[in-house]
Amino acid sequence: MSIFTEQEFRNIANQKAGPRGLRGAVNEQRTFSKSTSTTSIFLSHSHHDKAKIEQAKIFFENLGISIYVDWADQTMPERTNGITAVNIKNQIINLNDKFVLLATNNAVASKWCNWEVGIADAFKLSSKNMALLPLADNSGHWDGNEYLQIYPRIEKNQLQNGGEGYFVWFPDGSYMKLETWLEN
Repeated sequence: MSIFTEQEFRNIANQKAGPRGLRGAVNEQRTFSKSTSTTSIFLSHSHHDKAKIEQAKIFFENLGISIYVDWADQTMPERTNGITAVNIKNQIINLNDKFVLLATNNAVASKWCNWEVGIADAFKLSSKNMALLPLADNSGHWDGNEYLQIYPRIEKNQLQNGGEGYFVWFPDGSYMKLETWLEN
């Protein structure tokens, strides 16, 4: 198993995006609805990673998953404040089935992302509804903190019959296909 590099993830997202490309994927009109999707994900991320957020949105939507990105939510305050925190907490706990940290080096350093991981830890981890999607820089370097090792991780793996598959690896060494994790 191995974590994605930024370039590998960009290539996967470009393939999945097809002719429409990646630009503006997060700014499209949101069609977030429990009736049109079996699972919804709160995507925790650094706002410094806009291109990677668009790639993650394409990646998960191609699996039939709705993605919640806070700054694309028109009901959020224009400037972050206490209401922002309350809304984000509600999204993590009550309104989205899964929590995924797009764990770039920027996100690992972000105070907001670390706060969101703490919320998800309390409300999503025990039901196996939390995972990290670590993205190393193109040289393979990832700044993941030691405490992040206690969380499940979405990684790629070469399949025996060729090609790549995506799996959620748990700290106890068990794993499941990403699609199966998303369905549960």
